[in-house]
Amino acid sequence: MLATRELFDGVTVGRLESEDLAAAIDSLLECQGAVTACAAAMLDATDTAGLMPAVRRDMDCADVVEATQRVLTRADTTDMNLLRAQLAACAVACEHSHELCSRHAAQHDFCRICAEATRNCMQMCRRLINELSN
Repeated sequence: MLATRELFDGVTVGRLESEDLAAAIDSLLECQGAVTACAAAMLDATDTAGLMPAVRRDMDCADVVEATQRVLTRADTTDMNLLRAQLAACAVACEHSHELCSRHAAQHDFCRICAEATRNCMQMCRRLINELSN
């Protein structure tokens, strides 16, 4: 997080300070990595057919999280509505991924890790939406 924090040193977006932005970007990157790795691992699992809905949700989540990270990194303060909408979409994608991966967490470590990362990212997105709305 140190490198990310340095990149945003002195940057504010709405009410978000540089440390909040850096933590959010790190959470998004961690989530993207976790859902991508989880989807790949599920494709190699022995019960792949039963995991396909979770694979699709993880792939969708990875794409939405990546887009959110890019929008937030650009930190365009002229369109807070877009930023809040993107964060809301990210929270929904994370929630959907979390829903299925948490069901498989006891059987697969990759799903447990993914469920944790998506829960953290979803909470972070909702927190940022609240901070930007006040």
